[in-house]
Amino acid sequence: MIPAQVLEKIKPGANVRVWEKIKEGEKERLSRFEGLVLARKHGSEKGATFTVRAIVAGVGVEKIYPVHSTRIEKVDVLNSPKKVRRAKLYYVRELSKKETRQKLGVASNQAASEEKTAA
Repeated sequence: MIPAQVLEKIKPGANVRVWEKIKEGEKERLSRFEGLVLARKHGSEKGATFTVRAIVAGVGVEKIYPVHSTRIEKVDVLNSPKKVRRAKLYYVRELSKKETRQKLGVASNQAASEEKTAA
């Protein structure tokens, strides 16, 4: 279960790292999935979800996580934009990574570190 203070930070445009429990045979391990939150649906009710999109091996992958899932170990919010103009960021699917950063006004961790070293 995700704590309430983290749940408030999970909003469209935020970069998050989701740690989920995966069962393989008899063993259980933690798997992480890091990406951009495209949408939050149904508030904080029982069926609430959030959609995370990432590029894995050159292919766009989206995962939909139930907010109240026991499979989610924790969620780290890496960064969050100040303001996003849309509640659902589905248009990001057709944009490149660079265009996405420009539209959302969020510098990636690597680009932010490069800017600091250049200054």
